Amino acid sequence: MNSAAQPTTPFAETMAETDPARIHRLFEGQQPKALALRGSSAAERIAKLKRLRELMFEKREAIHAACHADFAKPAAEVEVTEILPVVAEAHHAMRKLKSWMKPKRKRPTLLMFGTSAEVRTEPRGVCLIISPWNYPINLSLGPLVSAIAAGNTVILKPSEMTPHCAAFLQEFLAELFDEDEVAVVQGAVQTSQTLLELPFDHIFFTGSPAVGRIVMGAAAKHLTSVTLELGGKSPVIVDRSAKIKTAATTLIWGKFANNGQTCIAPDYVYVHEAIRDEFIAACREALDALYGPREKLAENDDYCRIVNAKHYERVRGLLDDAIERGAKLPVGTVPANDDRFLAPTLLTQVNEDARIMEEEIFGPLLPILSYTDIEQPIASINARPKPLALYVYATDNDVIETVLSRTSAGGSCVNQAMMHFLHGQLPFGGVNNSGIGNSHGHYGYMAFSHERSVLRDRFSLAFLFRPPYNAFTRWFIRFAVRWLS
Repeated sequence: MNSAAQPTTPFAETMAETDPARIHRLFEGQQPKALALRGSSAAERIAKLKRLRELMFEKREAIHAACHADFAKPAAEVEVTEILPVVAEAHHAMRKLKSWMKPKRKRPTLLMFGTSAEVRTEPRGVCLIISPWNYPINLSLGPLVSAIAAGNTVILKPSEMTPHCAAFLQEFLAELFDEDEVAVVQGAVQTSQTLLELPFDHIFFTGSPAVGRIVMGAAAKHLTSVTLELGGKSPVIVDRSAKIKTAATTLIWGKFANNGQTCIAPDYVYVHEAIRDEFIAACREALDALYGPREKLAENDDYCRIVNAKHYERVRGLLDDAIERGAKLPVGTVPANDDRFLAPTLLTQVNEDARIMEEEIFGPLLPILSYTDIEQPIASINARPKPLALYVYATDNDVIETVLSRTSAGGSCVNQAMMHFLHGQLPFGGVNNSGIGNSHGHYGYMAFSHERSVLRDRFSLAFLFRPPYNAFTRWFIRFAVRWLS
């Protein structure tokens, strides 16, 4: 779940950047702490995670207030999308951390007979987390849970576009950690540039592919490892065998939660021509059921707003361009104001050349296209960069397997949308343009860990591979190459 385009706001333009000298002091101050944390026990790390989880519960009202101040997010949605993922992540790590930290014994190969081996996980060291604005609490603290579980120190830079949430995070984490272990820095581009000049041991970035390339380029200068959680246009295929009401209900929720500002939100839908009209009708019913009468939607507290005016104008521009190119609106209206309210909007007859079919939407607009042959949507999906998520609705298993086996995506759901993000046992991440590496659960722990191999020699035959090469050693080497490799 990440931000798409990264527009600035009036607040961001006047926001004080963190003094570069302070950033350098924080980075240098975390170096000795990172070395000390290499020897931290599972019990010590679990205690930190427990305090974080408990403080989340204590501060839930403050989290509600910060999210509402930044983009009018309803409290129930804050609970589901900001608080629940973090406390679930912490709880899962607390339960599993002892086993994650335990060295894993590895059986010797024939060639390594006479040795013993294991793989240990060790902290990467001083880590940088750059988090986005669309889920500012979740996507800051979720990676932090993994970093703390793995025994690292962290400098966190939250997004300047959600200033109330950023201020909350600074106060919240100062209550839990000293700055030599976890520090928060505020700012926009200048602060990010200063951070990216430093030789961190790992960078965890959530944001757009365009900015992800900048982060990866900066990391390459120091050979710093990265986890990049990016985005892309997440497609949906609704087969004629799908349960139409289920498909409409889950897609409408997945698309319009957080006002569509979700990186794994359904971005465009291919629906089989035979059920197209029925599907659109079901979407109308689902919208009414979730958000009430459309004419009163602007007054509905369960529907949040676009994060800022500039992002609103970007999404509005996508809508205007699509309409100019012939798109129709079976549901939705062209907004007549700029108060950051955009109604849930379905579009049909969308031109494939429209900007809305090229850019990640990141707003409450859902293009619906029809198809008659499954080869059509598969070809279209494969012609675009690999998405962060792909969804398929069908009861025909042949169709499901065809779609899954002939497309590529960071993750997928069958007859559901977005729920794979909450599954603690699944890796969450992208592929190529939509991301590098994974997070959540054990995968998040491993993202912030180095796997160190350790081999112990007991009575191996390694001496037979060394000079002087006599007749016997030459025979043994040929034997090993043929039979032991």
